[in-house]
Amino acid sequence: MREPDSLEAFLHLVGEELDLAVGPGDADRDLADLPGWDSMNLLRLVTVLEAGAGRRLPVRAVLEARSLTEIYSVLERQA
Repeated sequence: MREPDSLEAFLHLVGEELDLAVGPGDADRDLADLPGWDSMNLLRLVTVLEAGAGRRLPVRAVLEARSLTEIYSVLERQA
């Protein structure tokens, strides 16, 4: 798996890897409001993103993110 190069690709990755039905309308939605989202999904997502990026992500920044867009922004800043 490689690092997503757009928000759309990131959302697709989230849907595929976490088996969640997410689309463009969910990008800015609060994570707590995403159907099926929980802390385990966040940990799984960090693991998947780190594997794809080939580097560690700042976990604190990911934990502070309130939406998928914010998590994607953390990934982009680390590129």
